Amino acid sequence: MNKLLHFLKNYKKESVISPLFKLLEATLELFVPLVMARIIDQGIARSDEPYILKMFALLVLLALVGLVCSITAQYFAAKAAVGFAQEVRHALFAHIQSLSYAKLDEVGSGTMITRMTSDINQAQNGVNMVLRLFLRSPFIVLGAMIMSFTIDARCALIFAVAIPILSVVVFGIMFWTIPLYRRVQTALERVLGITRENLTGSRVIRAFNREKHEIDKFEEANDTLTRLQLYVGKISALTNPVTYVIVNLALLLLLWTGAFRVDVGGITQGELVALVNYMSQILVELVKLANLIITITKAIACGNRIQQVFEMQSDMEDGSVDIHEVSKDGEYVVEFEHVSMRYHGAGEDALTDIDFRVRPGETIGIIGGTGSGKSSVINLIPRFYEAAAGCVKLYGRDVREYRLKELRRYIGIVPQKAVLFQGTIRSNLALGKEDATEEEMYRALGIAQAEEIVRKKEGALDAPVEQNGRNFSGGQKQRLTIARAVVKNPDILILDDSASALDYATDAKLRQALAGMESKPVVFLVSQRAASIMHADQILVLEDGAVVGKGTHQTLLEQCEVYQEIYYSQFRKEEVTQNG
Repeated sequence: MNKLLHFLKNYKKESVISPLFKLLEATLELFVPLVMARIIDQGIARSDEPYILKMFALLVLLALVGLVCSITAQYFAAKAAVGFAQEVRHALFAHIQSLSYAKLDEVGSGTMITRMTSDINQAQNGVNMVLRLFLRSPFIVLGAMIMSFTIDARCALIFAVAIPILSVVVFGIMFWTIPLYRRVQTALERVLGITRENLTGSRVIRAFNREKHEIDKFEEANDTLTRLQLYVGKISALTNPVTYVIVNLALLLLLWTGAFRVDVGGITQGELVALVNYMSQILVELVKLANLIITITKAIACGNRIQQVFEMQSDMEDGSVDIHEVSKDGEYVVEFEHVSMRYHGAGEDALTDIDFRVRPGETIGIIGGTGSGKSSVINLIPRFYEAAAGCVKLYGRDVREYRLKELRRYIGIVPQKAVLFQGTIRSNLALGKEDATEEEMYRALGIAQAEEIVRKKEGALDAPVEQNGRNFSGGQKQRLTIARAVVKNPDILILDDSASALDYATDAKLRQALAGMESKPVVFLVSQRAASIMHADQILVLEDGAVVGKGTHQTLLEQCEVYQEIYYSQFRKEEVTQNG
């Protein structure tokens, strides 16, 4: 958490002004009992109405100045805390964006979202409360004790005994509950995790008729959270009654002792009232301090979790070569030289000894069963993952030598899962190329077989896109994501099973349009359909992360058993359907 405090560097003024004004408010509050004592001893005792009115005016002045100080302190504390959270959120988001896929897989998207939202909010509350109360509460407690000694040393001894006892009770309960609060947070995270899974997988749950099971699972986690919260709530609830018992006993003793002191002339009635007020102030501030420390503890725990993300370093170092400075006249565009790759925590390699080369303008088909490593191969080209062994080359140089931003600028990728962002069709296409003209967008839409979809929409390119593209079908989303990759006019176009929702006729038109692109990019077609890749210049057949066949469609049909199995199973099904 300490390492996050440098995000307050732009709010040094606010971080100093806020506690100073709180201390000024606390100082004024300590003078109130003394003014009340004067009113009782000199005003009421002597029936001096002008003096009472003068002291009343002084109380009003102290209240108004204290109010201004309090509002000023809270304004600057809130400004510093919100600014701190904003800086942390921006920095954390930028840091997460810099992490490699391997690191993101290791941590998980749910954890990242929690760090970006609730954890930062807790840290923000902690900073706010510290600036407002961390100096004020101890100052009031110590100040009230000192002021009591200036009134009467004998009576002040009661303060000297009561404050340590109160502190033991308050902080004892606090230290007892802090570990329990951590367990509550863990249980809450589990409830949130189950809720998130149920919301994102609601269709799967209903499809398999698992509603009852998931309800029971949620209720079990929710009951655990409720029991923990009730238990820690009961312990925390002891704070007020126990402290009030101690304070009331101290007040009784103070009144008993004070009465004798008043009777013998040691102190006045007004001074006794002032001592009682100081005791009440101490009680209130100790309870505030206990709650503050619980808030700070939560903030520190959340801050440490945020810091853990900041301390994660991408296992992928950026290169120093700009790709546009490299000659593109070589024989090969992409080269895989005996490449192997392993995912984080996996027991074995996902890819083993992948070796092939791609010439300019070629179309490469990659086919294989589920989990054979098709996506893993193409993820190595833009360096989403790092090769564990071997070398992936682009234009004759290792991809690790290139600047990541420049490398990915020359590669158009259509991921396996079609993702559209909330906004408009235009804003989604602009992700591929920010300064793309309408002509370029419509050209890309035409290649992706999506132009008709867009033109029929009200607003055309400015038609709205809901979150996750909910207002588009699966096939429409796939075609729009293909257009987004095509609009940047890349040197390498990667389609990772991105036509799975398209019918065969649309798929064929798409492949024909890609082949007719003027820029003649290298195209990687990843698919489980033999029909989608059979016209490729070169086909890679993968099984268990290894290349078991490489060549043209006709060659593989004659020599590769895995390809034969895939091809004949699919085409036999088609024939049965047509005949039926």
